Amino acid sequence: MDGIGGATTIGLVCKDGVILASEKKMTYGYTVISRTARKIFQVTKNIGIACAGLVSDMQAIARILSANAHLLSLELKRPASVLSVAKLLSSLMFGRRLMPYFTEVIVAGLTEHTPKLYVLDPLGSLLEEKYAALGSGGAIAIGVIESKYRDDLSVEEGEKLALEAIRAAIMRDAASGEGIDIMIITKDGISEKTLFI
Repeated sequence: MDGIGGATTIGLVCKDGVILASEKKMTYGYTVISRTARKIFQVTKNIGIACAGLVSDMQAIARILSANAHLLSLELKRPASVLSVAKLLSSLMFGRRLMPYFTEVIVAGLTEHTPKLYVLDPLGSLLEEKYAALGSGGAIAIGVIESKYRDDLSVEEGEKLALEAIRAAIMRDAASGEGIDIMIITKDGISEKTLFI
C-alpha cells in the first residue's frame, strides 16, 4: 500500500465503544495529492470503516458497502451486525481478487451494545481484533498501541491513545500527516471530529 496512497489508520475496541482514526494526507509515490483526504466512512448508524490505500477504492467500497448493509438490514428487519457487514465486505473484496481494491479496511461498530472490530486485507481475509493499525505508518502506530492498550479502556482513553499513535506515525512516516479524523461509535451513535496539527 505504501506507493499508492500511504496512510496511518487505526481502530481500537474500548469497553464502551470503538474508535477509528486516520490522518488526512493523500500521496502518490513522493507527491502529495491532497491534505484533506477522508479515510473514515460511516456505513450504518452504528458501524464505520477506516481504510488505508488508494482513496478512490476506499470511496467505492464505502458507497457499495453502505448500500448493501442497508439492504441487508431491510431483509433481516433489524440492524445488520458488525460481523455481517464485515462478511459482506469480505465477499465484495474476494470477488475482485483478480483486480483487487488497493486498500486495507477496518470495519468497526456495535452489535447490540457489544464493540467489535474486524480487519480485511485487499483480498477479503477477515480477522477479528481488539486493535489494528494499517498503512504505511501502521508499524509505528501499532508499537504505541501495544504498549498502552488495555481491555478496559474507556472511549475517552481510547481516543487519547488513538491520537498518540497517529501522531507518532505522522512524525516518522512521510506519507502520513496534515490532520486527524476520528470516529467514535458508542451505544448513543456515531460522533466524528477532525483535528488539524
